[in-house]
Amino acid sequence: MTLSREENAINNNDVLRRVRYIFDFNDQTMADIFALGGCKASQSQIVAWLARDDDEGFKHCENDAFIRFLNGLIIKYRGPKGDEPPEPESVLNNNVVLRKLKIALDLQADDLLQILSLSDFMMSKHELSALFRRPGHKNYRECLDQVLRNVLDGMAKHYK
Repeated sequence: MTLSREENAINNNDVLRRVRYIFDFNDQTMADIFALGGCKASQSQIVAWLARDDDEGFKHCENDAFIRFLNGLIIKYRGPKGDEPPEPESVLNNNVVLRKLKIALDLQADDLLQILSLSDFMMSKHELSALFRRPGHKNYRECLDQVLRNVLDGMAKHYK
């Protein structure tokens, strides 16, 4: 399976660090979430993924592991849908990350708009709904880094 990620997309490791901060997850909780998503991540891998980009021990979190983490987050908060964790998507972009966070936290459009407003980022319901459309849909819009960063920043303010 080939995974693609757009060049301008936010770094997987950055999202991992932000989610860990927002929910105060320790290393063991992070490992448990990866395991729920079907990824056996060692303590040393998690430490390397959570390290700053310029740290000596930094390792890039590959798309497959990152998607499995997001799937594990959904399972942690919403429960499993079956006996096996879901297969990761073949394409990863900001829209997928945003959708998985929305599902995991059971957020509605109004909740997301409120979270965005905490970061002083305004968006209409129509603009927001376009981010959750299928890529071939005429009203589909790409979720830019700015939107995802503002959602994560707003989540930090909301959940902290």
